Amino acid sequence: IYVGNPFSTIGALGMLHELGVDADHEAVRGGIDLILSACRDDGRIRVAPKSPMYPCYTAEAARVLCRFGLTDHPAVRRVVERFFEDVHATGGWRCSFSRFGKGPETFGASPGATLYVLDVLRFDPDLRAGNDAVDDAVAVLLDHWASRAPTGPCHHGIGTRFLAAEFPFLRYNLFYWVYVLSFFERARIDDRFRAALAVLEGALDDEGRIVPRARHRALKDLAFCAKGQPSAPATRRWAEIRANLEG
Repeated sequence: IYVGNPFSTIGALGMLHELGVDADHEAVRGGIDLILSACRDDGRIRVAPKSPMYPCYTAEAARVLCRFGLTDHPAVRRVVERFFEDVHATGGWRCSFSRFGKGPETFGASPGATLYVLDVLRFDPDLRAGNDAVDDAVAVLLDHWASRAPTGPCHHGIGTRFLAAEFPFLRYNLFYWVYVLSFFERARIDDRFRAALAVLEGALDDEGRIVPRARHRALKDLAFCAKGQPSAPATRRWAEIRANLEG
């Protein structure tokens, strides 16, 4: 469910949700059932037969289930419980991954994994208000905004690519980062979040619509995320951000 050409089952389901395809659609139902079949009793999700079960993989699969209304499904509840068991010592979540070596910058939390996990946790209204683990995870991402340095085992940094508002939400990017953090009180009151929000506002056109600055190259012929053109689904996500700030 994680590997595909050009998109995995997880990625395809996320895009179908952005396009408004209902959970009862045959293709969506089949994809959801496939993800549920990969859920383990210990709260992890095995996204491929021999793949490791990193927090980022589990979170990417679980966020799709949440988007299609399965937040209260027992499998998702087990995932959330597991997340809180696996919080990294410095806050957030970390994948045991060493492609970029084992320098000191790799021992902290993974910004990408932390963002994906928070994207799952945001569906619980009680967690949006925060607890120690959630607040620490939010702080990991806010600190990363300030440092911008390649951090964690996947070396996520904040540079030109990150700052180009990308849609749909497939990877660690400014638009996705602001969207997820806008659900959490701890982030909304922070000047670093407000600074990121101000950068994202640069992707708005004169009518207040989001104009993606980047998208996956395999999506270049699709109107809903055309580079340099207003995107209705992306603008709906922007409207959610504004509602969170005003709520």
